[in-house]
Formats: sequence, structure tokens, C-alpha cells
Amino acid sequence: MKLSVIIVNYNVRAYLDQCLRAVLEAMKDISGEVFVVDNLSTDGSVELVRDSYPGVKLIANTENVGFSRANNQAIRLAQGEYVLLLNPDTVVGEDVFHKVIAFMDAHPKAGGLGVKMVDGTGRFLPESKRGLPTPSVAFYKIIGLARMFPRSRVFGRYHLGHLAENDTARIEILSGACMFLRKKTLDEVGLLDESFFMYGEDIDLSYRITLGGYDNYYFPEARILHYKGESTKKSSVNYVFVFYNAMAIFAQKHFTRKGPDLFAWLIRGAIYLSAAGAIVMRFLRRALLPLLDVTGLVACLLITRHQLDPGFIFPFRTTLITLPLLLVVCNGVIGAYDRPVRPSKAFSGALFFGLLATVLLTHAQMNAVTLGHLLLFTGAAALVSLVGRLGLHLLGVRSYGWRSLDRRRILTIGSLEEAEHAMALLWQTHFGLGRRSISIRKRWKERRASAIA
Repeated sequence: MKLSVIIVNYNVRAYLDQCLRAVLEAMKDISGEVFVVDNLSTDGSVELVRDSYPGVKLIANTENVGFSRANNQAIRLAQGEYVLLLNPDTVVGEDVFHKVIAFMDAHPKAGGLGVKMVDGTGRFLPESKRGLPTPSVAFYKIIGLARMFPRSRVFGRYHLGHLAENDTARIEILSGACMFLRKKTLDEVGLLDESFFMYGEDIDLSYRITLGGYDNYYFPEARILHYKGESTKKSSVNYVFVFYNAMAIFAQKHFTRKGPDLFAWLIRGAIYLSAAGAIVMRFLRRALLPLLDVTGLVACLLITRHQLDPGFIFPFRTTLITLPLLLVVCNGVIGAYDRPVRPSKAFSGALFFGLLATVLLTHAQMNAVTLGHLLLFTGAAALVSLVGRLGLHLLGVRSYGWRSLDRRRILTIGSLEEAEHAMALLWQTHFGLGRRSISIRKRWKERRASAIA
């Protein structure tokens, strides 16, 4: 048997379905087997494999045992000359396996291989090729020098920015999203280290492959799509702790075992300092829009406060706390803080806030509701919400751009059924598919119904 494909799944049923379709298509004319190891998913993933892919070997765990242990379960059963560890949120091309097997056959000293990965928008993923995260490399990444000088041979070694993305090259670290491994090499250097629950195990195994006298290759002639980060939400605080703890385990295992304790503490301290910084940045990104809304509303109310009727002037506590908090709640309920940014939701949140603020404050102060008060609150909220979002959009802040998937032109080449499946996958796995995509799906269904009739 030539190839054993191993996919570890956790609650990404839609991705797994697409991944298995592509894998089985790519394995035509190849002697191989496919394993799916499910870590106690609750989204129907196990039923999907059992019902739709009876030829796939399913291992359904009764607990979430982590990425390393789950892969090792299947590796011990694998019969292939080569083993592929593949994330479920990937799509492989029809010729990927043929190209990779031919390359590995021609390079007997190749112990592992990584391919060129692009994300769902077609952008190259720099983790396709990585260098060993030695203390100096990790330090350059932590303090930001790697980002400032991405193509430097010294500062940019984490992602090997000095290597062209379309050139085959020997590298040090493979990505766990798609690792082609020689089974003989695994038998010699050992399986994945199960002390890594998730993240870091690919770095550890890649390093042990090189220590065993084998080479790791980056092979861009084979390309896969990696949606990146759906198995675990990379923006979550949990991700930050798990990822940086894995880096600490790797550093402790390979760089501080024989060194002084002070060196170990310095590495661990740098890692957790970086983790703390990452958590703060994630909080600031989430809080940016509410902070802009609060600041803008307070400024508008303070500027216009003297123009209100004397009987309707409210205390500063209301200006500084009650009304800003009410605006944040209204925008949150409407969905004005969701991304991609939609100006219509910001305006709806402002209108909701204006009505609610006018009614509540008028009731509290026993005054009649006036059109002027309604226009003041609604106009102020709409102004600060739209201006703040427009400013972020014009500054080119990618996370707050106004473009969404329903503004993009998507070309589907294939049958009507394949097009419907692709749109269904996008609908289930991506935010931002709005009314236009709904109308497209309706038109497809109408055409299909007329064709059948």
C-alpha cells in the first residue's frame, strides 16, 4: 500500500465532508486508505462518515484526546509507505498525491514534506515553510522584528521569508495542517509527542526528523487550500494559552533540558509575555468599535448639551455612563459589531438607540417626547457609528472593511450540483454571505426545478 491519509476531526462537519470528497478524488489510481479520527464531535460528523463514506476507516473516540494522540491512533494502524496527516479544513487538488509521491520516491532521504498552502481567499500562507523556533528566532518574532523584516535571513527565519514561495527547498519545520511523512522515518524517530495536546507537535516531530538524519522539504508544485483555524478559533483566548504553552513545552524539551534554570525561565517568561500581549490585542480588536461609539457619543452629547431645553437637561452621569452603555447594548443586539462591517446595521442600531433613549429619559424626567430629542439621539448615534466605521475602512484596517463575500464575484466551474454544494459549504462556514447569495441559491433551485420538469 502506498499512502495512508489520516484526518483528525472535531466539530467541523461541513469542512470534513468537502475534505473527504477531495481526498477520495485525489486517491484514484493510488493504493491507499483513509482514516478519520473523531474527537467526540457533536455536530453529526461521525454519522456523516458512517453514512456517506463507508470505505473510510472511522475511529470514534469517546473523549477529546487531542491532536497528537488521535493521529497516533491511526498511525499505528496505517499500512501505507507514506502517511499524510491532514486537517479537515483543507481541500487537496486532484494531482497533489501523485506529485508528492513521485517527489518522495525520487528523494529517499526526504523524511517529511510540506506543500504550498493558500487560504480561502487565495492568499499564500507563510506557515507553509518555517524555520526552527530557536530562542533567538522566537525572540525576533516576539518583539516584532520578524514582522518588520519578513525577508531577512536573520530576523525572518520563523517563516523563512528569504525563500521564494514558488521554489522547492529544504526546510526545518513542516505544518501540521498537511504533513507528508515516510512511514519508515516515523518508525525510527517516533510518533507525535502526546504531551502536546494541540499545536507544537508538528514542530517537535519535524525537528526529530532532522535529528534522525532525514530532510524536510517544502514542495510548492503541490498546492492545497487551507481555510485555517476552524478546528480551533485562533482569535480565542483559549487558543493563545494552548499555542504558547505548546511553545513552552517545545523550548523546555529541546533547548533548556541541559541548560541552566535561568535560561529556561527567560524563555518561558518571554513566551508568556507574548501570550499576554496577544490576549490584550485581541481584546482591543473586539472592543475597538464599542470604544469608538462610546467616545463619539459622549463628545456629541457634551457639545450639544447646552442647546437642549432647560427642563430636559440630564446629569453628567447619564451623559457619561447611561446613554453610552445603552448605545453599546443596542448595537450589540442589532449586530452592529459583527464582521464584516455593515453600515445598515450601524444605522439600525442608532435608530433603535434613539427611540429607546428618548422614551426612557422622557419617562424618567416626566417630560413629553419631542421630535427634536429623537433626532438628537438618533443623529448622534448614527453619526459616530458611521463615521467611526468609515474611518477604519478608509484607513485600510482589513478586519473592519465594508466589503463582504456577497460583494465578491464567485465563479464555479462544474455541474449544477457541484455549484450548489460549494455554495452550501460557503453558507455554513463563512459569515458575510448576504441577500445576494440567497438570491443566487434561489435561482439555482428554480433552474434545477425547471430542468427536471
